[in-house]
Amino acid sequence: MSRNYLVRRIPDLQGMPCPCGTSTRAITRKDTDIANVHVTQIFEAKKHFHKRCTEIYYVLEGQGRMEVGDDVFDVSPGTVVLIPAGMPHAGRGNFKILLVGVPALEPDDEYLLEA
Repeated sequence: MSRNYLVRRIPDLQGMPCPCGTSTRAITRKDTDIANVHVTQIFEAKKHFHKRCTEIYYVLEGQGRMEVGDDVFDVSPGTVVLIPAGMPHAGRGNFKILLVGVPALEPDDEYLLEA
């Protein structure tokens, strides 16, 4: 019987630099096109958007500020943010999120709006 599920432990994975800070990518488009799951440490996420991917952020630890569309608000542990595809967003501070992207983020679906 073939194994059609996936098990990964975040502590066993290598983090990588990303436009938001550092991202540990547990599930990516290489695994499934349904969704991606990343744990991302955000320091200074530049304003950007995704044409095809809706993102859900769940703040695990730390504090910061999110800019979504024209709104700016504080985030802290327990905050959930839904960012529809096409919506400009940015984050600043020092906070860690569980990020779920639907459908799974494609490498060419990130458009920076600030240098």
